[in-house]
Amino acid sequence: MTHSKCNVLLVYPRFSAGSFWNYGATCEMVGAKYPAPPLGLITVAAMLPDSWDVRLVDRNTDELEDADLEWADVVFSGGMLPQQADSLHIIKMCKEKGIPVAVGGPDATSSPPVYESADFRVLGEAEGILEKFIEAWERGERSGTFTAEKFKADVTTSPIPRFDLLNFKNYVQVNVQFSRGCPFTCEFCDIIELYGRRPRTKRNEQMLAELDRLYELGYRGHVDFVDDNLIGNKKAVKAFLPELIKWQKAHNNAFEMSTEASLNLADDKALLKMMQEARFFSVFIGIESPDPAVLVATSKKQNTRRDIAKSVHQIYEAGIWVLAGFIVGFDEESDHVANEITALIEEAAIPVSMAGLLFALPNTQLTRRLEKEGRLHSGFEEFDAADDFGDQCTSGLNFEPQRERVAILKDYREIVDRIYAPDAYFGRVRKVASMLNLEGENGNIIGGGFLHDLQMFGKIIWAMTFTHTSYRGPFWRTLAFTAFRNFKAIKPVMMMIALYVHLGPFSRYVVEQIDKQIEEIENGEWQAPALVAAE
Repeated sequence: MTHSKCNVLLVYPRFSAGSFWNYGATCEMVGAKYPAPPLGLITVAAMLPDSWDVRLVDRNTDELEDADLEWADVVFSGGMLPQQADSLHIIKMCKEKGIPVAVGGPDATSSPPVYESADFRVLGEAEGILEKFIEAWERGERSGTFTAEKFKADVTTSPIPRFDLLNFKNYVQVNVQFSRGCPFTCEFCDIIELYGRRPRTKRNEQMLAELDRLYELGYRGHVDFVDDNLIGNKKAVKAFLPELIKWQKAHNNAFEMSTEASLNLADDKALLKMMQEARFFSVFIGIESPDPAVLVATSKKQNTRRDIAKSVHQIYEAGIWVLAGFIVGFDEESDHVANEITALIEEAAIPVSMAGLLFALPNTQLTRRLEKEGRLHSGFEEFDAADDFGDQCTSGLNFEPQRERVAILKDYREIVDRIYAPDAYFGRVRKVASMLNLEGENGNIIGGGFLHDLQMFGKIIWAMTFTHTSYRGPFWRTLAFTAFRNFKAIKPVMMMIALYVHLGPFSRYVVEQIDKQIEEIENGEWQAPALVAAE
């Protein structure tokens, strides 16, 4: 098919600055501008006709100039909930200049009414619907909504993302994706609503072709598999990892890997061994709560049949360090939740613990239940710049909880305050350093990214010694401990220390924001929003 000419400007919205995952100070310290690039948009770019010219502006790293908009025939944008305010701002900018704008991504898919001002809404997975949009555009249509059939997109048809559109120096890591979907049914999670419970995976050769492209473009270093649960389809990932191991060996260990997985990863020693040999160094795991009653009530039963701390330690035994998520505000949690979560974080030794308040996302089982119970706040899915929305760390509890709101906030404040105190954080880092078994390939510091690592280490040492002087003592004590106790753990320890440059101040920010919320409630100044009418 012959396609017309078209100038497409991809604009990735800014994430709210008040987010756990922003890592701004850490990025600055290691010479980057932002943690990761927009994988979704550069994948969409690869699906467009060859005759269409494409440019990318990531508003997290660069400014959107008038000249960019003047060049564009159409703007593509969209992202996640913490990007909503800037997404709407981009739409407004385009409308003022008479430039058609198309939005897509998770937030638009979950909350289409929020994006009614956009000329086009492309909802669902791009592989299932983008072709319809292209056909409509070339027919001369300049508005419309295109909705993909849920969970039907064939990811084996997904092209190699346009990595060439990226300036790698802007980012700490580059992202790829092997699978979509998760087999579990966690009530508060929107992944199964967006991508389904039957994880769909790319072909091995398809995935390796993406890594080949990154390698050809000169990228070396951290590659994050953004799968919401890499091991959701164990059969597929076990077939892929041996090929990834071969690829790494053939390319001088060019990449080091991270991902997200469920805690049952700890049960499969063979899988952990393969991940170790493929050079996976970290994994994010949603633990949520140590309380079995909470886990059962929220349909996260997979975490109840185990000793959680022991499971984390089994992952450390494979040389992979764990980042974890915890949630405060469930109906079933006890008044001892602060001590319970803090104790588990210390026992398991999880330095980077994303503790957040329960947040009813727009498209989840939890949200539907709260709406039926008449407990959901109206406007729960809409945010603008005036809301100062960060993420669930400061903007959670968008519903009426069963426990007293102020009690939940005080428990949450205590958790954040305790786990990110410098002595507590660096103490957990030292525990991890003593437990990591780095005898496999992920303990081999010599690889394609070795020079990059040396530069990063130098920047961290300088910053922790001369810039962030309040952390100088804990930093050098932790570095010396690691050098004598487990020298191969120097690199992961340096990564955890670098993250604290963001997490330490961010925890203070969260405590301040929660203190304000507590004060407003106790002074009678806080007014609960109206509730969504129960159907």
